[in-house]
Amino acid sequence: MTTDRSVVTDSLGVGLATGAYGASFGAISTTNGLDVLQTCVLSLLVFTGASQFAFVGVVAAAGNPVTGALTAILLGSRNLFYGLSIAKKLDLTAPQRLASAHLVIDESTAMAVTRDTTRQARLGFYWTGISIFVLWNLMTLVGALAGNAIGDPETYGLDAAVGAAFLGLLWPRLTSWHARLVALFGAAVALGLVPWTAAGLPIILGGAAAVVLGMLWRPEDST
Repeated sequence: MTTDRSVVTDSLGVGLATGAYGASFGAISTTNGLDVLQTCVLSLLVFTGASQFAFVGVVAAAGNPVTGALTAILLGSRNLFYGLSIAKKLDLTAPQRLASAHLVIDESTAMAVTRDTTRQARLGFYWTGISIFVLWNLMTLVGALAGNAIGDPETYGLDAAVGAAFLGLLWPRLTSWHARLVALFGAAVALGLVPWTAAGLPIILGGAAAVVLGMLWRPEDST
């Protein structure tokens, strides 16, 4: 039987592992044009790794910041569906939901939906979400200061780090052949559009194409 203590321990383990990755975002962000304050505010207010790396990737490619913001919003929209899926599990009042919304991310959702009781779902959600939030923002600052001292990203090959970091976040979430094929389709669309569109736009259109394919093509359709 799962105990409250084991839920907290597991949640803190996830929080430490995920939050520490904020250092890479901080370093990559400041070596690609954002200053330390902008980088830290981005982590504080956006607080979703994939969206943050996508935004920095567009800016680093000399894309329009508005395009980067739209890309980040598209990727972050999945958190809306996470919220809908765990709302009943957490059984919170409207004010509590509003106060907790910022903590709805991949990891906190995963640690909540697998629990058998409301109490343990809340423990998993809050201990994971809060620990990641605190550590992610702290390590973003550390990484931003380090990246600011490094200087030109091309000197150390960090100009390619945005894409590598984004893939590092994405791949563990592609747990089925169906999800991987949809992701590859979106990537193919984005790559094909690179010569013909402005920087940042291929990511939005590729992501939109993947979403449409994912909605139209269900795993059970191929069985």
